[in-house]
Amino acid sequence: MTDKKTTQRLTVTCYDTDVAHYLKPAAFMDLAQEIAYVSAQSLGFGYDDLQRYGTAWVLSRMHIEFPAMPRWKDVVELQTWHKGFEGPFYVRDFRMTGADGQPAVLATSSWLIIDVESRRLLRREHLADKLPLDTVCSESAIAEPCGKVVMPGEGMEEIVEHRVVYSDVDIIGHANNARYIAWAMDCLDYGTVAENRVRSIRINFNKEVLPGQTVEIFRAPVEGGWVVEGRVEDRSSFCAEILFS
Repeated sequence: MTDKKTTQRLTVTCYDTDVAHYLKPAAFMDLAQEIAYVSAQSLGFGYDDLQRYGTAWVLSRMHIEFPAMPRWKDVVELQTWHKGFEGPFYVRDFRMTGADGQPAVLATSSWLIIDVESRRLLRREHLADKLPLDTVCSESAIAEPCGKVVMPGEGMEEIVEHRVVYSDVDIIGHANNARYIAWAMDCLDYGTVAENRVRSIRINFNKEVLPGQTVEIFRAPVEGGWVVEGRVEDRSSFCAEILFS
């Protein structure tokens, strides 16, 4: 780790790749979440630090670009740093590079804080005094924070219902952010996701999904890909735009 960036050297594993040996987008989300926890903890505002106040980080939005999708057995370097606040959000970027040093995956993410007991969002000022300004890095993997993603007005169809079970739930007690990407990819035609490389993903996490709840998952075509939305009791829980090369 440098003063402002956290770096991990990783080998892409078989269980994180698809039939074409490419890294699955949901697997990148898992890797990004772990290094984000490590980085925040090292700087004094990680999971354990927030737990002392009965609070926790939750991912709100994420934009991921895949300029050169890593493959099974590739040795990659994953790096993360935080960029301070942008509006109500705490912004963190990620960069994964291949053995040649060229970008393989680029991402920017926007985070919020919740009260663990009430599940209510807290204002960013709750963390302001715990976020040392000298740890902020202004460098960008993706310059603009992820914006709002919405389902297009036409072409929407319901594909599947998914009941949230043990394997979906994370340490916060709700469906893990990577699972939403897995659900979204799974509702597309197998040939589409197996034979084409994902170029970019933008996802909004609109409302947490808890164990036992049922998510109705819809999709609609857009130029270059699909928008997928999950709803619980007719309220949007997530909305993701997935574009292919």
